[in-house]
Amino acid sequence: QVQLTQSGGGLVQTGGSLRLSCYSPGRTLSSGSMGWFRQAPGKDREFVARIRMSTYFTRVADSLRDRFTISRDNANGTVYLEMNLLKPEDTAVYYCAYGTPVGPATATNEFDSWGQGTQVTVSS
Repeated sequence: QVQLTQSGGGLVQTGGSLRLSCYSPGRTLSSGSMGWFRQAPGKDREFVARIRMSTYFTRVADSLRDRFTISRDNANGTVYLEMNLLKPEDTAVYYCAYGTPVGPATATNEFDSWGQGTQVTVSS
């Protein structure tokens, strides 16, 4: 497994923006996939976005594609989730995850390393 450290998140008003970061301390991940998932109270953890670390190919959940962007820093491998036009329904704990999936890399069971989670709260 890989250690992951997250930063970012917090409280924002509706329509605001936040950026989450995730990296592996002491190493630059250049293969596999890094993903973002979120879990709201009483709900299952759901896919948000993922990036292939070697090809930079990205995928964002259909319902979030017009507001969320995933990217990777070339130099240090940090992965970012840029969230714009936030809505109260985006309120959740957000987790980054890493794995070496051979499939689409959109399911939680395709990732075996998880960050500590960070709270995002969008006020109305």
